[in-house]
Amino acid sequence: MLVVAFVLSLFAGRLVQLQTIDSGQYTEQAMLQRMRELTLPAVRGDITDAQGNPLAMTVEARAIFADPSLIKADRRQPIVNALAPTLGLNPATLLKQISKPGTRFVYLAHGVRPDQARLVSSWNFLGIGTLPEYRREYPNDSLAASVIGFVNDTGSGAAGLESSLNGVLAGKEGWQRVEISPEGQHIPMGEDQKRPSVPGRGIRLTLQRDLQFKAQQAIEQQVRASRAKSGTVIVMDPRTGRLLAMASAPGFDPNDYADSDRSRWGSPLVQDAYEPGSTGKVVTAAAVMEHGGVTPQTPYTVPDKIKKYDLVFHDSHTHPPERLTFAGVLAKSSNVGTIMASESIGPQRLYQTLRDFGFGRRTGLPLPGETAGLLEPPTRWSGTDRYPIAFGQTVSVNAVQMASVYSTIANGGVRVAPNLVAGTVGDHDRFTPAPAPERKQVISAKTARQISDMLEGVTTKEGTAPKAQIKGYRVAGKTGTAEIVNPRCGCYDGGGYTASFAGFAPADDPRLVVQVVLQDPKRGSHYGGDAAAPVFKDVMSFALQSEKIPPTGSRPPIIEIRARD
Repeated sequence: MLVVAFVLSLFAGRLVQLQTIDSGQYTEQAMLQRMRELTLPAVRGDITDAQGNPLAMTVEARAIFADPSLIKADRRQPIVNALAPTLGLNPATLLKQISKPGTRFVYLAHGVRPDQARLVSSWNFLGIGTLPEYRREYPNDSLAASVIGFVNDTGSGAAGLESSLNGVLAGKEGWQRVEISPEGQHIPMGEDQKRPSVPGRGIRLTLQRDLQFKAQQAIEQQVRASRAKSGTVIVMDPRTGRLLAMASAPGFDPNDYADSDRSRWGSPLVQDAYEPGSTGKVVTAAAVMEHGGVTPQTPYTVPDKIKKYDLVFHDSHTHPPERLTFAGVLAKSSNVGTIMASESIGPQRLYQTLRDFGFGRRTGLPLPGETAGLLEPPTRWSGTDRYPIAFGQTVSVNAVQMASVYSTIANGGVRVAPNLVAGTVGDHDRFTPAPAPERKQVISAKTARQISDMLEGVTTKEGTAPKAQIKGYRVAGKTGTAEIVNPRCGCYDGGGYTASFAGFAPADDPRLVVQVVLQDPKRGSHYGGDAAAPVFKDVMSFALQSEKIPPTGSRPPIIEIRARD
């Protein structure tokens, strides 16, 4: 009896210790075993086009998690056999996750569709549960993918606007601490602390979905037909600087970005630099007409080649000396004639005009990895650099920069900074417009009007781009056929060509600018007038109709191509 009494006294003492002296410590440990801190994901803001059509949207989803401490060894393989094929998981990795010792919580999958999550719950696997979250969806598949980008598996923007504007779109995560039963269920009357998440803001773009679709379709078809390395199309409103379409090919589907080539994830419209070739001659034209006393009627006797120092520069084809006006030089895209006209100004003036038009400056669009292109100051030019620079070689631009040049001409010499984001959308669909873009008078309205008239000569039968003509509309534009530097030798031999066309319509009251670039077309003609101008016509025709822009009905000016003796 004494022994029994002694043992019972030990039990009693232990009970006193557990229930009184150390009760707080054990209560805390028990609470820690039951408590779980759950992340409350923020609803990511949508990205829409100018009319509010969704380009990227957030939809309801589920996360699948496991409590390995509840999963018995003999149940692990059946769980793996069921979950791995359903959720597209690696069986070996999944088995390792649900077998972790001393672990009460591990995520197995994110962004699971609700119907799949319901299927998983119906299996009633002890230790397997679901939590509400969201996933990103791109309802138009590859449309504008190079602009929009995508969200990766962790829920962060990883390319395009999804990346550069992640801080605006993502919002702020919240958290919730809840008590979980040994079976992994939420205890309704248990401890519950919560900090709500803050939803992200939506982004409304200047892009127009239908026009974007047409531009993307047109450039994809021409890239395939010409076997080009890549291609881009830009549609821009010269009066506002708004980008209405930004298409590139080849592209990718952001819904399945992991299955596409990583090299396609970027934004070639701003990341890829190229030599503009003859499309850049309009800047030289603006410089010599504004500061060199050259007029559209200024006559030149133009041979097919010209020697400057130790270098000989050629036109694109051989021809006897021609008596051309400066308007004729531009219409026929003569490199030699452009060099001759450029000697009316100095290198510094040419450089400053290029800078004023946006060469060597980033556009400031919210897209990652934008290149400023290449434009060295005159102090770094060699004795002959000014001549190829005058006709668009040895300098480089991105596609948006070059579209902005033609928008400036179309807008009476006023450069309106290109802009892509119309504004943001917050609570209760409240729209906050973006700041007005910067405006700058680059050249006089008179010079811009004269250049516009000259560019109409390019689309005549005597010019280089009759394929850009649109019935009933006056069209102004310029072809470009630039050699690509061969990285093997650092020279132009064997590097291929960049074919381009940039123009606007109606020429006498410009409302739209369309620019087309094809990199290294290998099938058919590599000239801009043949490879790029038809794409311009296709996209511009659709844009004029979709924007309900009627022909002005005015007659085009008479462009004197040949100089009078």
